[in-house]
Amino acid sequence: MPTSKASFFKIVFRSIFRRIENLMHLLKDRLSERNFIYLASVLVAITCSIAVIILKSFAHNIFLWANDINGFLKLPYINSLLPIAGILLTVFVIRNFLGNSLEKGSSKILYAVAKKGGIVPKKQMYAQIVTSSLTVGLGGSAGLESPIVITGAAFGSNFAQKYHLSQKDRILLLACGVAAGIGAAFNAPIAGVLFAIEVVLTDVSISAFIPIIISAATGALMSKVTLSPDTILNFEQTLKFDYHNTPFYILLGVLAGFASIYHARNFQRIENFFGTFRNKGYRRALFGATILAVLIFFFPTLFGEGYESIKTLASKNPNILLNNTMLEPFKSSEWILLAFVGVTMLLKAFATGLTLGSGGNGGNFAPSLFVGSYLGFFVAKTVNLLNFTHHLPIANFTIVGMAGILSGLFHAPLTAIFLIGEITGGYDLMVPLMIVSSVSYAVSKQFEKHSMDVKALADKGDVFTSDKDKNILQSINFYNLVQQNYRTLTLQDSPAEAVTIFSSTDQKIIPVIDENKVLIGLIDFDEVKAFIFNPNHVKFMSMSEIISQPKELILFEDKPEKIMTLFETSKANILPVIHKGKYVGFLSKIDVLENYRQRLKEMIID
Repeated sequence: MPTSKASFFKIVFRSIFRRIENLMHLLKDRLSERNFIYLASVLVAITCSIAVIILKSFAHNIFLWANDINGFLKLPYINSLLPIAGILLTVFVIRNFLGNSLEKGSSKILYAVAKKGGIVPKKQMYAQIVTSSLTVGLGGSAGLESPIVITGAAFGSNFAQKYHLSQKDRILLLACGVAAGIGAAFNAPIAGVLFAIEVVLTDVSISAFIPIIISAATGALMSKVTLSPDTILNFEQTLKFDYHNTPFYILLGVLAGFASIYHARNFQRIENFFGTFRNKGYRRALFGATILAVLIFFFPTLFGEGYESIKTLASKNPNILLNNTMLEPFKSSEWILLAFVGVTMLLKAFATGLTLGSGGNGGNFAPSLFVGSYLGFFVAKTVNLLNFTHHLPIANFTIVGMAGILSGLFHAPLTAIFLIGEITGGYDLMVPLMIVSSVSYAVSKQFEKHSMDVKALADKGDVFTSDKDKNILQSINFYNLVQQNYRTLTLQDSPAEAVTIFSSTDQKIIPVIDENKVLIGLIDFDEVKAFIFNPNHVKFMSMSEIISQPKELILFEDKPEKIMTLFETSKANILPVIHKGKYVGFLSKIDVLENYRQRLKEMIID
């Protein structure tokens, strides 16, 4: 009987799904292209919002449950044990249900845009939700926003693929999913729009804003209707800006810039360390999770996203952070609290690195807000305890500090300014937000050319930057353009055979190779045409006499910029391509420029 019921529901769901699909195909045929994109942006936002609701609700309820038990036990035993279970379960799911691979980090979205035309694998529509809920929901010291935006991007990308939309529409819907994810996660639609445009898209016209705005607004609306204020990061108190504190906001911006660099570099060191492990399964997971558990036992606020502790820092009684810790007997001491906050802030990079490096799934968006709030609190509290000046508003600095780290870490100052402006319920702190975000960005940019997510990809030329020409070149797969059908000769062949090739084909260059396909030289028609068709002349010549060396060689691993430089310096229209020392074929400058023109046309999102 249960089996028959299951089969019945399966048939019903399939029938409903087919009807929805038929309706969507009908709407695609009846609606204009632009109106269908508007509809798609709403549908993508709704599906992404459901993922946000599930993840945020699960993580918040686990946090409340763990805190209740810790209050009974008087020490954070549950906080320490849950992350171990969460990371081990994440590794189990990845190994047994996801093909032992999972693309983690929002950098994968940037790579998909730059190198794959906005195509995101289908499994990302569910893989991120499952694994991040296990890792972060059970206390791993990372954020849910990165998995959320990857999920949103996957929904947008796969919707576009399902209904055979163009590449530019596919990338646009991918960005819509990202905007909806941020909008829903923070109930901050403007920040969602800015994040999608500032981080994901490099070239966008005004008309492309509309679908992104629709998605971000839909995501924020879904979040507003379904999630309680306690579940997301928000602040209800009235915050005012006092211009007398401007020097201290500038100081906070400088420190935030350096703290961003500190966090990024130490996080990457931990991840790289785990990357060297031979056994990348349960042993690595248990090793990293155990160290994380020890850190969380002594510093329980490292548990999970940490948003509750951010709210506590901005409240009138931040000392309750020391509840259920070994320092609880000293929670009345302001200096003990300050030291606890400072050390926790410095350890967050290591805790996040341990969480993700050992096999868990999450991101650095929430950790950046965590570090920023702790830094802002630390600066304001230190100034107040030392009586340097009049009393600084600790809540203001705690909140503004988040924008500083977010801006410095992700090189997204506009997103940082408007995100914090929206979650505080107003824009009274707009001036300090602008000061801290811009100063932090300037300091971070001075030492790190690219944000932490983009850095590794940018070094490989696998991500878009602000250079439009470079972006388009990076999107071209040069080696698909290599012509491999050229007839070749060897030194043992006679010049007469070159005459045959020139006279019977359109080939103007003949590569001469040895038995191992190593390129010896070229026979260039323009150089030999004066005598090559003279039988008496050719009869007494050897191959070595008519061979010339290529002006430049393109290596298979050369980056797009170098390839174009080789064409410019050699003044050649065609150059040989070499892979592992062997001749592969020829690359034509005309083919590259034609492909460039086509890519430019495809990538203009309007």
